[in-house]
Amino acid sequence: MTLASLIAPLEFREPWYLLACASALLIVLSSLSPPGRVLFSSLEILPSHSHTLRTRMIWLPTALLALSAILLGIALAGPRLPDRSQRIEREGIAIMMAVDISGSMQALDLSEGGREVTRLDAVKSVFAEFVRGTDKLAGRPDDQIGVISFASFADTKCPLTLDHDILMQVAERLEIVTSRSEGGTAIGDGLGLAVERLRASKAKSRVIILLTDGANNSGEETPLAAAELAATEGIKVYTIGAGSKGFAPVRVPDPFTGRPTLQQVEVQIDEETLQAIAERTEGRYFRATDAEGLRNVYGEIDDLERTKIGEERFREYTEYYRHVTALALLLAALAWLLMATVLRRLP
Repeated sequence: MTLASLIAPLEFREPWYLLACASALLIVLSSLSPPGRVLFSSLEILPSHSHTLRTRMIWLPTALLALSAILLGIALAGPRLPDRSQRIEREGIAIMMAVDISGSMQALDLSEGGREVTRLDAVKSVFAEFVRGTDKLAGRPDDQIGVISFASFADTKCPLTLDHDILMQVAERLEIVTSRSEGGTAIGDGLGLAVERLRASKAKSRVIILLTDGANNSGEETPLAAAELAATEGIKVYTIGAGSKGFAPVRVPDPFTGRPTLQQVEVQIDEETLQAIAERTEGRYFRATDAEGLRNVYGEIDDLERTKIGEERFREYTEYYRHVTALALLLAALAWLLMATVLRRLP
């Protein structure tokens, strides 16, 4: 730590008392007044070398007294350094992200920038922006966030956590299912599992973001039954239908050559059910047909789910007036000691 970095945040409790430092000028002026005279009949009794160390240091007591006066003025002003530690109380919300990872999430209609990106990769990218923040999204540093994935079965990938680094690592590892036994879309089970994970949260506001590109065709629980459970628990659900309308491009292997070829696959999103889920839980339904639209959806959710964060700051100070006063008195005592002994002046 440098001296400049230490002095920079220095404050004074009563800065007007710094005017007392001007008393040092009076001490200096008084020392310049003509001293008393001693008459000698002859200068022969004086030492041959009058400029001794003692005569060269005769100014020292005055300087020490002047510095002591300056330090006393500073002590009266109350020098202090603020303690940088602050206690900030923030209360975020609990968010559970339920993501569809069925085979249809391989569609490339959410690509942007001339680069082919699957729907799932686009969702993961925008979700990271939503959590961490960008120039358009504020981020969610104070929120507990978890991730659930679902295809034919629902699975908790990450429970509610404030450790967003771990959350992002888990979200990045989400992959589209490849097994035929998991080729379905269990929206109801995914939503129901998200509700179960939020039940234990003590957050005042609990939210589920449910993203899918299809219709419920698997699982044990119906989407509306899961929505009813969420409403009973006071959990709000925002539903997102991801993907273009009509047909979407998908890379599939050619049956003869095995090389991936681009095909158009019909898109079927059960918007009616997604809207019903949102209405029953006092949430909202969004449709994102491209990557920028998906980003805008998360931006709207980000604005809707902003809690007023009460911030209580406690600033403590380390007072230094005692130290400065002690140093001033020490310098004054040294000055008087020198004037009474080795640097004593005759009247």
